Amino acid sequence: MYPVKLKPAFKDYLWGGTRLRDDYGKDCDFDKVAESWELSCHKDGNSVIANGEAAGMTLTEYIKKQGNEILGTNCARFENFPVLIKLIDAKDNLSVQVHPDNEYAMRVEGEYGKTEMWYIVDCDEGATLLYGFKHDVTKEEFAERIKNNTLLEITNAVPVKKGDVFFISAGTLHAIGKGILIAEIQQNSNTTYRVYDYGRVGADGKTRPLHIDKALDVTKLCPAQPYPASEPVTENGCTSRLLSKCEYFTVYKLDVESEAERNADTTSFECVLLLDGEVTISCGEEKITLKKGETAFIPAGCGKYKISGRCEAVLTRID
Repeated sequence: MYPVKLKPAFKDYLWGGTRLRDDYGKDCDFDKVAESWELSCHKDGNSVIANGEAAGMTLTEYIKKQGNEILGTNCARFENFPVLIKLIDAKDNLSVQVHPDNEYAMRVEGEYGKTEMWYIVDCDEGATLLYGFKHDVTKEEFAERIKNNTLLEITNAVPVKKGDVFFISAGTLHAIGKGILIAEIQQNSNTTYRVYDYGRVGADGKTRPLHIDKALDVTKLCPAQPYPASEPVTENGCTSRLLSKCEYFTVYKLDVESEAERNADTTSFECVLLLDGEVTISCGEEKITLKKGETAFIPAGCGKYKISGRCEAVLTRID
């Protein structure tokens, strides 16, 4: 086992921009590069191994070949690979949307629901996002405001800045606003119910479908609860800050000045998404180099590994 570098899958949704290609070096020919799925075993877009003897395999194929032991014992409670990690470039507003929980999503859609978190990598001055409601509402008012296009009057618009964190549990109404670049860590799901889409049309000239009945079924009709902030901790050459922790993922922000040591024990794999800088990740005799915007998967059981160089990164594991 060795650290592997991943090539992402890409999405060209109409609200996307070009920063992932222009600023983060993503090799993609789409006119708009809305999302790069950095760590993904989802059927709608798999990551691909970029180095070593497994180069060219999808991450799904690699895990199947190596066995679920490389995911770690904490992943045994999940039927499928638990997480999906993305970079999202919102040049324009995303739709106002909501995701179902596991029970509803498995029953209606045949896949996991979606709880997720956002780390604001960068944003334009004055950027905002939508995060829950301003106050408690009834289901009847929610439906009526969708119908008469006054929904945004009761939703909670939040100004954002680089480094902000938002935890979006399943059922939370939300929308990424224009001018925001986000690292998103989420359950391994692609189920989204659109509620409001600004009257936009897709490439086919038609308005994109809404999913109002399903949204009415699953939306929490109340303000969202902010995730409590954690204090940074410095040890082993690295300053780390817990961004969020739930049953599906644990996420840290890492700041490495020159060298940091971590341990990929048998409990969980670790995923390093580099937000800035350039580093070498070494485990035993194996080494890979990561540049800004690139992602590594370190299998569970690899043991101690080093991150050498200066960087900002988001690290995800399963606890």
